[in-house]
Amino acid sequence: MSERDEFLVGGMVPVGCDCGNRVLVKKNSPQHTSVQWLSDTRDCPELCGARLALVPTCLRLRDSIEKAVRDGTLEVADG
Repeated sequence: MSERDEFLVGGMVPVGCDCGNRVLVKKNSPQHTSVQWLSDTRDCPELCGARLALVPTCLRLRDSIEKAVRDGTLEVADG
């Protein structure tokens, strides 16, 4: 894997959302989360309802990521 690819996708862990979508996630710090969608974001019912928001957010996905950190299946790189 090239250095660029390692930076972009290295350390990403699959996380399932309660809405049925799957994403790859990397927690660089408690505040910074990188998310790579594995399916079309139009498949997310929360994002579809938030299209008018400045930064649409799926709260169920955020909850799923936080649960993965608590469970230890997703590590926070900076702590």
